[in-house]
Amino acid sequence: MDALGRRIIVAAFDGWNDAGEAASAAAALLRADAEYEVVHTVDPELYFDYQYTRPQIGLDAEGRRTLTWPEAKLLRPTERSGDAEIWLLVGVEPARAWQAFAAEFIDVALREDVTGFVALGSMMSDVPHTRPISVFAGSDNDGVRQSLGLERSLYEGPVGILSAIGHASEQVGIPTASLWASVPHYVAGHTPSPKATLALLEKLEAITGITVPRGDLESESRQWEASIDAAAADDEEMSDYIRQLEQTRDTWDSPEASGDAIAQEFERYLRRGGEGPSKPGRDDPPRR
Repeated sequence: MDALGRRIIVAAFDGWNDAGEAASAAAALLRADAEYEVVHTVDPELYFDYQYTRPQIGLDAEGRRTLTWPEAKLLRPTERSGDAEIWLLVGVEPARAWQAFAAEFIDVALREDVTGFVALGSMMSDVPHTRPISVFAGSDNDGVRQSLGLERSLYEGPVGILSAIGHASEQVGIPTASLWASVPHYVAGHTPSPKATLALLEKLEAITGITVPRGDLESESRQWEASIDAAAADDEEMSDYIRQLEQTRDTWDSPEASGDAIAQEFERYLRRGGEGPSKPGRDDPPRR
């Protein structure tokens, strides 16, 4: 598990990379499990469009009006035991100057002797909520892939800030990995998606060897799935669609499935009106 070293940044951003709030919820649970301190925060004036990501007004504990601006910051655990550490890079996806944004955090990572970078993301996909949430675990680093048994993404197309930072990390010699959970696209009204958050955390623990908290995610996942079951029970079209997704997923996951069998099932699925296992325009690393 040393491919990523002993000081690992785990990054998750609100926005385009965060379907079902799965990635940001995972980072929030990690942060709640330990004491963290801010290592670096960006100037919001440089990177955020306030018409797109507006500041929030509220009341503090004394009842005074406060204004909170969009932010992105790097956090480190306050207790340094010498064991492997998870640092957190969290915030809102910036609206501009992505190269400068990435470079700012990379400079801090180099100064702090960070040894690895793991991106957490989630995407809307044509997958059933009744099956285990699939998580693509990939890396552009040959050593990381060989050591951890990860895949290499063949995706080409638009990307989010996670890819920009990951690319910058590899350029300066910080090895990277990315974890992407597939969230059923038809559950938009049932966000957040704790089942996807749980899947991300389980995979993060597997590749880092660091025990991570689960909180109440297992019970919340069962409740989430039950709520979608109840909605589908009253919608025959939705129920039929979920069954189609289940058949496709089961074919792909069966140990005896051949490439031809998968292709045939996929063609049948397309003829039924599906759109395939992924959609373009996302950080969607296809399973190949």
